[in-house]
Amino acid sequence: MLINALCNYYDVLAAEGKVLPDGYSKQNVHYLICLTLDGKIDEIVNFQTIERTTAKNGKIKEKFIPKEVVMPLRTEKSGIDGNIIEHRPLYIFGLNFVGDKFSPYDNTQKAEKSHEIFVEENLKFIEGLDSPVINAYRAFIENWQPENETENSYLLGLGKAYNNSYFAFCLSGRPDLLLHEDLLIKEKWERQYAESNTDSDKIKSQCTITGEIEPIARIHRNLKGIVGGHTKGCSLICFNNASECSYGNEQSYNSNISETAMKKYTGAFNYLLGNKRHKKLIDDITVVYWATGGEKNEVCSDLMSFLVFGDDDLMDENQTEEMLDGLMKSAREGNISSERISSIDNIDKNVDFYMVGIKPNSSRVALKFIYHRKFGEMLQNIALHQSDMQIGEKVIPVPIWKLKKEMISPKSSNEKVDASLLAEIFKTIIYGTNYPAYLLSTIIRRVKTDRKINGIRAGAIKACINRKSRLSGEKEELKLALDYENKNQAYLCGRLFAVLEKLQQEASNNSLNRTIKDSYFSSAASKPALVFPKLLSLAQNHLKKLNEKSLIFFNKLIQEIIDGINGEFPETLMLSEQGKFMIGYYQQYQSFFIKKDIDKDNINQEDK
Repeated sequence: MLINALCNYYDVLAAEGKVLPDGYSKQNVHYLICLTLDGKIDEIVNFQTIERTTAKNGKIKEKFIPKEVVMPLRTEKSGIDGNIIEHRPLYIFGLNFVGDKFSPYDNTQKAEKSHEIFVEENLKFIEGLDSPVINAYRAFIENWQPENETENSYLLGLGKAYNNSYFAFCLSGRPDLLLHEDLLIKEKWERQYAESNTDSDKIKSQCTITGEIEPIARIHRNLKGIVGGHTKGCSLICFNNASECSYGNEQSYNSNISETAMKKYTGAFNYLLGNKRHKKLIDDITVVYWATGGEKNEVCSDLMSFLVFGDDDLMDENQTEEMLDGLMKSAREGNISSERISSIDNIDKNVDFYMVGIKPNSSRVALKFIYHRKFGEMLQNIALHQSDMQIGEKVIPVPIWKLKKEMISPKSSNEKVDASLLAEIFKTIIYGTNYPAYLLSTIIRRVKTDRKINGIRAGAIKACINRKSRLSGEKEELKLALDYENKNQAYLCGRLFAVLEKLQQEASNNSLNRTIKDSYFSSAASKPALVFPKLLSLAQNHLKKLNEKSLIFFNKLIQEIIDGINGEFPETLMLSEQGKFMIGYYQQYQSFFIKKDIDKDNINQEDK
């Protein structure tokens, strides 16, 4: 399914001119080697762009980003194998940088062998070609002697950056005359590439993707841009072990995927991996997503970026809030109509939409999930997920990275969420099923451990509990805001705890470093009957310190909540009941900042 979908997407991209012609690939370049007409290095220029971001402390951070250029197709073979118009420093210069010194020597002689094949292949390729930049390149290759360049000032100026940088060539003072863009280079390369790809000497079979009898790909091109993957890229399909081979086939002949299909699916995948509009990172999972149909349906990806990943750079800020309100209202009613979707930006709700999660595994790609649905169905479920996650009147989308952040300790710098759990959460969002049980238990454990519950954690607890009730045909118990009609015992216990904590703070004029929340919250959420009698006893001391108005307010509020409890506090609260306790606590505590003065005044008026 995935490879076929990518092949179809490639055809759309090719029609729109968004993918490279056959025989070319993109390569990141960090520096330009500027050559004089006689082939000497005049300077090495930083070719990177500067990306500026604002840190939390307000300081501007600068980061160098290599430029992406189109070069003749790069080699993907393991071992030493040169490229036409090389970009790798070991091949170009034949030098290792170890410590703070350059040397052409190493135990494996890799630097020497790499440079030798670079010289041989490139001199052979440019033979008979004549242009200023080609002639300078030829002179550089012929005259460069690695053993004589260990003290080269230009290379020493690169320092440690040398080993992890890639290079392109140009004429000194003419950065517009790039070697790889020379017309003679391109013409010869395209002619040579076409001749090397004739079908006469290739194994043919029926392609599992196209169904046609075609040459089968022996090696599949690498996918580049997977976070954490090899710099050369990772392979989606490869066979390196004898146990994986059958019927006498070797390597990727076992997959029976034609060269045509291989070039298409790798081309489409690399396009997605190189486009921020279609790629996001969740922990160590790289997620790519796309709608079929090309440019006219790109807004589907933009909407997905916003609703799932929190990226609003591509959305119209003036329309965002109105769109969210409408989408979530429609989702709660059970149907996002064609009119609602069309009102966003003429989106076709029947277009196919794909989401793929991948991780690098050595030099291979591990698929974590593949989701495929009609965009309208997917949007319906995503909007419903966002609606379930809300815990206040103002609509605030919760991207998955924020949800993931709340599942780990704020004190940890290296703790990660299990990739399988993230995949299950994605599946829940896309298909509208129950959230994984581990999500609820993880959030509740974090709240009890950290003694902190914010809007995202509260929203996640509410979403897990309400969705389970709804899908079981039961009534949802938890509302967006404080629910005075909710008589669930755990919810009332949570409300009472919030009132007692606020009472303690008021009695001390908010001067405490620790409150009952720091000492008793976790045990109160698990075993209310064990904790609340002591808390109510402490509350009597706090009440004595209040003025008359506050005393009446808290006395009446405490009594109102206790009246709803069935004679005694629950002995033990199970997991979902602990969640309701926490929602009751959160909503009651938040209400003090919204309706505190109004409630006090109303109570005082009634008592008068």
